[in-house]
Amino acid sequence: MADPTGITTHPLREALIQEAHARPFQSLETPLRVSQLVLHTGTRGRSAEVSHMQALCERLDHAPPPADAGNFVVQGRGFRLRWERHTEFSTYTVFADGMGADPFDQPAVGALPDDWLGALPGDLLAAMHVAVTDGGQTPLDSDTLGRQFHQESLAGSSCAGGAASVWTDFLADEQGFVRFLVVNDRLNPMQAGRLVQRLLELETYRIMALLGFPLARELSPDISDMETRLGTLMDRLSTVSDLADERELLTALSELSARVERLMARTNFRFSATAAYGTLVRRRLNALREQRIEGVSTLDEFMERRLAPALDTCVHMGERLERVSKRLSRAANLLRTRVDVALEAQNRDLLESMNRRARLQLRLQETVEGLSVVILSYYTVSLISFAFKGLGAAGRIPNPDVATALSIPVVVTVVTLGVRFVRRRVIRDDADAG
Repeated sequence: MADPTGITTHPLREALIQEAHARPFQSLETPLRVSQLVLHTGTRGRSAEVSHMQALCERLDHAPPPADAGNFVVQGRGFRLRWERHTEFSTYTVFADGMGADPFDQPAVGALPDDWLGALPGDLLAAMHVAVTDGGQTPLDSDTLGRQFHQESLAGSSCAGGAASVWTDFLADEQGFVRFLVVNDRLNPMQAGRLVQRLLELETYRIMALLGFPLARELSPDISDMETRLGTLMDRLSTVSDLADERELLTALSELSARVERLMARTNFRFSATAAYGTLVRRRLNALREQRIEGVSTLDEFMERRLAPALDTCVHMGERLERVSKRLSRAANLLRTRVDVALEAQNRDLLESMNRRARLQLRLQETVEGLSVVILSYYTVSLISFAFKGLGAAGRIPNPDVATALSIPVVVTVVTLGVRFVRRRVIRDDADAG
């Protein structure tokens, strides 16, 4: 593919450009009601969600989303539904214009069919109601806040440069929804849309970040037990001296290492996701540009007091697992080194023993070789003696015994040279074969 300049375009260029505009802020007119449901669907739930959205579109006579959609907006009578697919969760956000005397009396989610809501794929993680009121028409007083929120958990602040104020207690109401009340003093529709989306994302990422906290508390006894077990094994490592005990200790360290690796495989994704979601929470808090309202905790202070310890616990548990894994690796390497040194000493002793046996075998071989020369020489001289006696009887040799005696040095020399030649030939053939 080439652009008008004639330069070949990267195949991902268009997708990368569109990614920055994949989830635009909604333009919201005040007053309005917003409800959002966050469902944990895992990484493979897209097809079920698309099918569920298509079923709603059929009921509303609306164009269905494409099969590969990651977000989609459905316009119904008196409401607008936005579905967004994320890595491991999906959000369903309902927008409805207008508001009654009670900001949360008629939530936006009530515009959706009950049977369709009940069949949403996934497990509900978070649910929020946001009511955006007009500050000039809806006076805010302590009685209004007292009816909507728990005073002991109330958090609020002036946001967006003082253009609006936000109130919440981060507690679920009777229907399980966390409430946010936004009093709009001078936000334009785009600013209102940005503020509402940041509040929804703040609560969504807060819940997603906290998913790792129960796992961290569950693993704490196991990690403590592994640390104690590792300490015991390290104490044994400093006293053990027998090779069999060292091998037994190495087996125990390997089993403990496998246990740690299983826990790390189970927790790495969750703890990494917790850290990432915690970073997103802080970014959304910074984007609110909060200003303190006297006598009330800001949203940032609430998060610092309630969320930060949970995130720190997850980080601490992950670090403890990493430390145990590194200590196990060092202990196993040290023990392997000791075992290797012991085995090398055994191999050295074995080689020395083999060398001693080889030297002894060589001496025996030389002894046998000398005896062989003597024996071969004896039989050879005996044969020559018979020959000389026959020649003496025929008158060819005057004294056969003298001739036999003179032949002995010659026979011994020839036999010795022959045996040595055969030995060198065998050694050379063996070396060539090796």
